[in-house]
Amino acid sequence: MPNTPETPPIVLAFSATDPSGGAGLQADILTLSSMGCHPLSVVTAITVQDTLGVEDVMPMEAEWVADQARCVLEDMPVAVFKVGMIGSVENIAAIAEVVADYPDIPLILDPVLASGRGDELANDDMLTALQEMLIPQTTLLTPNSLEARRIAALDDDGDDEISLAECAKRIIDMGCEYVLITGTHENTPQVVNTLYGEHGVLRSDSWQRLPGSYHGSGCTLASAIAAAIAHGLEIPEAVKDAQEFTWQALKTGFRPGMGQHIPDRLFWARSEEENGDA
Repeated sequence: MPNTPETPPIVLAFSATDPSGGAGLQADILTLSSMGCHPLSVVTAITVQDTLGVEDVMPMEAEWVADQARCVLEDMPVAVFKVGMIGSVENIAAIAEVVADYPDIPLILDPVLASGRGDELANDDMLTALQEMLIPQTTLLTPNSLEARRIAALDDDGDDEISLAECAKRIIDMGCEYVLITGTHENTPQVVNTLYGEHGVLRSDSWQRLPGSYHGSGCTLASAIAAAIAHGLEIPEAVKDAQEFTWQALKTGFRPGMGQHIPDRLFWARSEEENGDA
């Protein structure tokens, strides 16, 4: 009998579509595939956007979100959940109910609160729903520093003076196991990303600050972490490998439109092509 090919690890991504291919589900699918996983996708919202920003968002009905997920979950073994832009309070509740039935599957949550241009994608009601329903079930949250402060300070009238370490502590106190706060928006010579656990800092990594701005960098990082965990890495090692993948994707990014750059998640394939032509 012929050998049956081994099934790659399967990651289920919940997120909104992005017609530009820079962020959202398209970013998840590209990243997961590039890192050797088979991506499953649940559409939480449909967006009108390009590399300049988000023009409009149409959330899916919560029942459709739940049905998409349950259909594939009953058919295939999922190694990791990755959650990005959700679109509505109702969708947060639907996803929280679905993942609660699979407590042994790690959940990576990228709290997409605004676009790169600053378009708001989550109001305070959605933040409260995240705090109460989804963050307590999250294995690893991946906010940038602005998102971390907003989530941690929701009940403090937006206290911008909260340290990132205190933000991480508050988020972990909500029930999240780990928090990776990225430092792209901080005024530092290098980008410093810090992973926090229950007892404080687990690792801190510094990266060269690249020129320009990027569409989909957060989606890429969170999906890369999900992929690394699906391949069997523990959280600190998965975070390290995912940062390396994301930085390389950003370094080789391209600007196809009039707005932000897009990470090249297939940088390794193009590098191999170039080496083959040499």
